[in-house]
Amino acid sequence: MGKNTVLLLTLSIGIQINAHFSNPDTNLLHLGGVTKINIMRTISYLFSIIYILIHFSGCVMQNPHRYVAPGSWRATLYLTEQQGQKEFVPRDRKADYQIDEVTDGELPFVFEVKYEDEDKFFIDIINGEERIRVQSEDIIVGRNRATGQDTLLINFPHYESYIKAIYEERIMEGEWVVETRPNYRIPFMARHGQDYRFSTLRKTPKIDLNGDWAVVFSEDDDPYKAIGEFQQKGNHLAGTFRTETGDFRFLEGTVQANKIYLSCFDGSHAFLYEAKILEDSTIIGAFWSGKHYKTTWAAQRDADFQLTDPDKLTYLKEGYDKVEFTFPDINGQPVSLNDDRYKGKVKLVQILGTWCPNCADETAFLSEYYNTLKSDDLAIIGLAFEKHREPEKAKIAIERFIKRFDVQYDVLFANGSSSKQEAAEALPMLNKVISYPTLIYIDKNDKVRKIHTGFEGPATSQYQAFTKEFDIFVKKLLAE
Repeated sequence: MGKNTVLLLTLSIGIQINAHFSNPDTNLLHLGGVTKINIMRTISYLFSIIYILIHFSGCVMQNPHRYVAPGSWRATLYLTEQQGQKEFVPRDRKADYQIDEVTDGELPFVFEVKYEDEDKFFIDIINGEERIRVQSEDIIVGRNRATGQDTLLINFPHYESYIKAIYEERIMEGEWVVETRPNYRIPFMARHGQDYRFSTLRKTPKIDLNGDWAVVFSEDDDPYKAIGEFQQKGNHLAGTFRTETGDFRFLEGTVQANKIYLSCFDGSHAFLYEAKILEDSTIIGAFWSGKHYKTTWAAQRDADFQLTDPDKLTYLKEGYDKVEFTFPDINGQPVSLNDDRYKGKVKLVQILGTWCPNCADETAFLSEYYNTLKSDDLAIIGLAFEKHREPEKAKIAIERFIKRFDVQYDVLFANGSSSKQEAAEALPMLNKVISYPTLIYIDKNDKVRKIHTGFEGPATSQYQAFTKEFDIFVKKLLAE
């Protein structure tokens, strides 16, 4: 029976009952030989039939999607909760509530579920202006035979991590697992229909955070500098931290009175920042990177604060006048910078890791630039230092990376590992490898003209300036 038929039947019965009882000539105690009790039994019987028709027709009550509910979901990673549980069972929680305060160590992020058809859906993870899409082919749904519970597996194949959760109509609960770290599991929970990040509170911010801030991480233990770039609108806060080795990508959060909260989750990194605004308007707080690293950070407003020039951090050691290497390609064939195919060309050597989000940002830019320019005089060679030492596993990661960014230049498996020390040993002409990524500019005569450490990606204020400078410098080398 269709939805319209059921509704019409319900309406018809309702009209007849209403007309019968509205008739002033009707005796409520005895109606034409039919008692009031019998009438009530008849009504109860008819509505029971209607309920059965609605329930089994699946036209009125049926969820239009077979799996998780579409729309906004608010997720939380519990960085400080006890680890090691093997099964997660949804606990009773209020579906809708106002958050009074933010709980330490809880990293929130928001994602959207969107259906392509009734059987296929994808997920967009949201960090400020960034949207990270998990394609439908990387999402697996099924039923756990041991528990009889519906299970969802969200894979992040580029970073070799995944979220595994059981789900009900409006809740998911499980864990985020990073396969490249031993026993690395962080509890995860998500609720449907919520699109705020940290809090629904609207406490008046103590100060305006817009602008640049001089930041020091790990003040007492191996400190390193950064520039905090914040954009605040009311209670909403966005921005990033620029360091001498890259940036912390798209961060999003809130300002509540004298408290600051920022977070980011991209499948590789789980960043959480909590801080307090002091009476002198300086900031001090804590920074979590997943559950494996926690440190302090402090900031003060300083629009003139500068980081070391990224073109001066990495250089050729004394006694070396060129870059040389031989590494295998994804087919195991040795490739050398001295090969004939590179002679007389401008060469960009990209030191990267397929596991590195900043490297992904740089590769997205380089690939688009290379594919658009289409110059026979330009060659780009990627040297991938992978977390897998095994060539076959590294090959899979590199092939996936090449496909993801439509890379049409060579990407080699650089011997060694993701260790910066081992990368420096594999390229002994460099003073050191400070950062993934690092980009080496080599002219047509094989002379190193510049080495750029790190990458200031699209989350930073410097991205447009970098891309413009890059284009000018590369075209200068091509014209020589």
